[in-house]
Amino acid sequence: MNLLADENIEAEIVDLLRNNRYKVDYVLEMSPGISDKDIIQQANKNNSLLITSDKDFGEIVFRQRLVHNGVILVRLHGLPAKKKAELVLNFFRDYSSKIPNSFSVITRSSIRIRSQVN
Repeated sequence: MNLLADENIEAEIVDLLRNNRYKVDYVLEMSPGISDKDIIQQANKNNSLLITSDKDFGEIVFRQRLVHNGVILVRLHGLPAKKKAELVLNFFRDYSSKIPNSFSVITRSSIRIRSQVN
């Protein structure tokens, strides 16, 4: 599974995913400051799922109907980075078959996965 982590995702999340054999490209390391549309295009080009904490991607996916391989919105404000990383890793372990081509939201209390038809 290829992943693209937006620059607003903590390095601890990226590191833990990489340490667990997920292939993660990190916008912060590659092209900091690129636009949201460019991020979606990069994810599509590499057949990657996008991990972000930017709610604007909901607008892009649902209102603008941009094609995507899957978006994971991380909404774990106030938690330590290590705990966020553990929750995100567990999400991928538990839901990996359901998240391609879906818009998923990870919060402290729930996981929401909305399938998309591209």
